[in-house]
Amino acid sequence: MSSESNKNELVLNLDKLHTTELGVVRIKKNLSLDVDDVVRWCRNKIQNPNALIIREGKNWYVDIDDCEITVNAYSYTIITAHKIKK
Repeated sequence: MSSESNKNELVLNLDKLHTTELGVVRIKKNLSLDVDDVVRWCRNKIQNPNALIIREGKNWYVDIDDCEITVNAYSYTIITAHKIKK
């Protein structure tokens, strides 16, 4: 499967995107986020035309704005997100 179709698969299924309570805490801490809706924040990042979306095994890795969001490719669970060290 091409990287473009993988990217489309994730983008087409953004309505399924979710995370756990622990995921919310982890993502807010890792990215120093002060937002109420972490899933919406991640969804907006993933939809950004500059987002680099790569599928490796069971996960998607979305690199955008100096952060990487990890999403399970089967359940659409946001596993974690962290700042990319420069």
